[in-house]
Amino acid sequence: MATDDARSVLTTARVELHRRAGRQLDRLLLQEQDAVAAALDEPDSDALMRSVAAAGRTIAWESDDAWRRRSVAARAAERGGRRLRRGDRPDSAGDAEPQPLLDDPGVAIGQEEVVLTAAADVDGDAELALRLAAVAAERELPIGRRALNLLARKAPEPAVPWPASLRATLVRLLATGHPAVDAVEWLDRRLLFERYLPEWSAVRNKPQRNPYHTYTVDRHLLEACANAAALVDRVDRPDLLLVGTLLHDLGKGFPGDHTEAGMVVAAEVGTRMGFPEDDVRVLVSLVEHHLLLPDVATRRDLSDPATVRRVAETVGDRRTLDLLAALVEADSLATGPSAWGSWKAGLVADLVARTRRVLAGEQVEPPLPLLTDEVRVIMDEVRTWGVPALAIEEPTVTVVAPDRPGLLSEVAAVLTLHGLNVRSADITAEDSIAVEIFTVEPEHGRWPRAAGLADDLAAVADGRLPIDERLAERARTYRGHRVTTPELVSTEVTVDNTASELATVVEVRAEDVVGQLHRITRAFVDRGLDVASAKVSTYGSAVVDAFYVRTRDGRKVEDREEIAALEAAVVTRIAEALPGPART
Repeated sequence: MATDDARSVLTTARVELHRRAGRQLDRLLLQEQDAVAAALDEPDSDALMRSVAAAGRTIAWESDDAWRRRSVAARAAERGGRRLRRGDRPDSAGDAEPQPLLDDPGVAIGQEEVVLTAAADVDGDAELALRLAAVAAERELPIGRRALNLLARKAPEPAVPWPASLRATLVRLLATGHPAVDAVEWLDRRLLFERYLPEWSAVRNKPQRNPYHTYTVDRHLLEACANAAALVDRVDRPDLLLVGTLLHDLGKGFPGDHTEAGMVVAAEVGTRMGFPEDDVRVLVSLVEHHLLLPDVATRRDLSDPATVRRVAETVGDRRTLDLLAALVEADSLATGPSAWGSWKAGLVADLVARTRRVLAGEQVEPPLPLLTDEVRVIMDEVRTWGVPALAIEEPTVTVVAPDRPGLLSEVAAVLTLHGLNVRSADITAEDSIAVEIFTVEPEHGRWPRAAGLADDLAAVADGRLPIDERLAERARTYRGHRVTTPELVSTEVTVDNTASELATVVEVRAEDVVGQLHRITRAFVDRGLDVASAKVSTYGSAVVDAFYVRTRDGRKVEDREEIAALEAAVVTRIAEALPGPART
C-alpha cells in the first residue's frame, strides 16, 4: 500500500468514526466496526480492519525508516566532521563500505543496516532473503530498502521440497525471538515472506474480531514464535516447536474450522519444507491439539483420572506433550493480557505433570481429600452453632455451611458481589454440612474484607440479602466499564457423559454478565442436581464454564428427556440477564 493511500484509509475511517461516535474517539472499537464499514461501503468489518491494519503498518514502516535514515545520516556526518578535524581524509560516502559476512554468502553490514553484497546471487540463491532476515534479526538491524526491492524483483522460488539448509535458515530466523518479528515484517513489506510460505497471504493483516486477541493473525503468529524461542530449552526438537508455532493458526485464513483447515495446511507446508513424514505428523498434531491443554486444564477436573488418561491417549508421547506445553504458553502470551496468568499457567503445568506420569506408565494419583483435619474442625463448629463459616487463604476461599439446595448458587452470588471472580470450585458434603472450596481472582487485585464476606454469607442464609437486586445493581456499574462485542455471545449448553467416570459434565458457553455463575448453578437446583466441581473461564466477552453434576442419589444424568430439560433450564436462567428472547 502506497503512503498516500494509507493516509487516506486512516483519515477516512477516523472521520467516519468521529461522525458516528459524536465525540473525539480515535480507537476503532469492536462495537463501532460494523457501522463504520457499512458507511464506507466496505464489504464487511473484516475488510475494513484489514485495510486499516495494512495502512497503519505502511505509515509505521515509512515513518520508522525515515527517522532511522535521518539518524544514520546525522551520525555519519558527525563521524565525517571528526575526521576532518583530525585532518583525516573523509570517506566520500560518509562511511566505510559494506562489510561482507564470510559465513553468510551475499550478506553484508552497511550503514547500520543489513544489505546485499555486490556478488550476491540474487537470481539463483533461494535462501538469500531468509538469510538476510536471519542476520538482521541476530544483529537487531533493519534490512536495507534497496536489498528488499532487488530481492522482490529477482529472487527465485525455493525448490520443493526444501533443502535442509533452507529449513535450517528459517529455524535460525525464528530462533532469534522478538527481533524476528521485525525481520519477517521487513520481508513481508515486499511480499518476500510468502515466497517461502504462500499461505501467509491468507492471514496477512487479518483481524481477530474479539476483545481477547491483541493482534492480527499474522502478527499473532510472529509474536507467538518470538515467545516460543524463549522456551526451546524445554523441548528436544526446537525446530518443530518454532515451525509448529508459526503454523498453528494459519487455518484462520481459510474457510471452515480453523483447526481442521490448519491441519491440512500444516501437512502441505511440512511436506513442502522437506520434513520427514514422522515430523510432518507431529506438526499436524501440534496444530490439531494446540488448544487441548488449556481447554482441558481450565474446563475439566484434573483430579478425575478419566481426564488425564484421555489427554495422554490424545497426545500419545512425551515429545508431543512437551511441544504442546511450550506452544500453549507461547500462543497464550501472544494472544492478549488476559490469556495467560498464574492461575491458567498453574493448571496447565499440573495437567502436563499428571499426563507425563501416565505416559511413563505410572498410576493416576487419586485426588487430595477436600475434608482435611483443618476443614473438619470448621465443620464441627458449624454443626454446633448452625451458622456459615469462612476461611480465606489466597487464592482460596473455603465456605462451610449447613447443606441445603441452592447453597452453591448463593455463595457464588456473594463472591461476585464482593468482586471475587471464581475460577474453580470443589464441593462436598458430610452429615448435612457442605464444604465449598473456591479458587478465585479478585478484581483489580484487591481482596475484600473477610468480615464483610462473612456477614453477607450469614445474611443470604437468613434470607436477608436481596441477591437479585444487588447483582442487578452491580451489573449496571460493570456494564459501563467493559468492552462489548457487536452481538451477544450465543448460549451453548453441551452435556457430556464420557468425560468423567463419576459425573455428567455440563459445559456452558454464554455472554459474560455479572452473576452468571449464580444463574447457571441455580438451574441445576431447578433440576434437582448437585454440583461436585466446576471450572470457570472467561474469553473476552464469553464465559466457558464446565460443571460436574450428579443427581441427588449420586447418578449421572443419562436419560434423554432429563438431558433436554437440563439444557433448557440452563438456557432459561441465562436468558434472565439478557435483553430480548433467549438465543441458543
